[in-house]
This record gives sequence, C-alpha cells and structure tokens, in this order.
Amino acid sequence: MAVFDPTAHKADLDRRMNSAVEALKSDLGGLRTGRASTSLLDRVAVEVYGANMALSQVATVTAPDARMLAVQVWDKSNVQLVDKAIRAAGLGLNPIVDGQTLRLPIPDLTEDRRKELAKLASQYSEKAKIAVRNVRRDGMEGLKAAEKKGDISQDEQKRLETEVQKTTDKITAEMDAVSGAKEKEILGK
Repeated sequence: MAVFDPTAHKADLDRRMNSAVEALKSDLGGLRTGRASTSLLDRVAVEVYGANMALSQVATVTAPDARMLAVQVWDKSNVQLVDKAIRAAGLGLNPIVDGQTLRLPIPDLTEDRRKELAKLASQYSEKAKIAVRNVRRDGMEGLKAAEKKGDISQDEQKRLETEVQKTTDKITAEMDAVSGAKEKEILGK
C-alpha cells in the first residue's frame, strides 16, 4: 500500500489547477475582440480527407494587419472546404477567396455583441473557477483521508490544507486577471 506523499499531492493539485488556467486562456483566445488575432480560428475544424482536422493542419493563418486575417490553404482542392468551415464556425466572418488564400476582414463589433462576448468570457472564467474549486475539494479530501489513515499528523494536515488554499487563491486571482483583461479588450476600454 502506498504511503501518502505530500509533495506529490501538491504537485498533482498544482498541475490540475494550472491546466484549468490554460484551458481558460485557450477559451478566451477564441473570442473576437474586433482586432485580428490568429487564435480566433484555433477552434475551426475542417472536414478534409475524410476526417475533421484543425485549420492549422491544412492552412497557415496570419494577421497581415489589425483588421484582416489571411488563411493560406496548402492544397488547392481544400479551399472551398476551408471557406465553408470558417463560415459555419459562427464567428461572424465572411471569407473572400483569392486563389489559395482566404482573406477575412474583421468587422467592427456592435455594442450588443461586445456585451454578449464579455458575458461569454465571464462564463468561461466561472467554468474554470469551478474546475479549480473541484481540484481544491479533491485535495482537501485527500488530506483528510491521509490523516485518518495515519499517514500524516493532524498538524501536518492543517498546514497542507493552508497551502492548498493559498494555491487556490493564487490561481483564482490569476484567472480573474486574465478574464478581466479579456473583458476590457472586448469592451474596448
């Protein structure tokens, strides 16, 4: 039977909490802000060669200026499929086909759309915070179980619970900063 390892326990919790932060950053990266960003198309999947592939696997995405994205499709036969996938992604973008390149003008966001996107960013943040709270709960339960089995003392349990709480607070503050910055960017403040 394995003996409780506080260092491994903390490392596992840190890894899981940090992955929630990375997931939040990824989710927020896909939100339109009115400026061209290649991450806007990260979630676009194209059905080519009988499989769903990420856009980055069939084309190169660049941002030649603040109001335009360019998608250079590698295989000429996939241009229409990429065009269709971008239109179907629900991003409000209308590609202009120019040979093997698709130009995507980034339209200005209406005030209502900005508010919707800011609300969505807030929902992504809350979802990530819930994931962190679940990791925290798992960590606390693990510490209680280890103390009950006699693997750690009650004082050690309290000390480790304090560390878990400090980590949770730090990660939550980082998430607030990331989502707050994204909301300001979306609202144009």
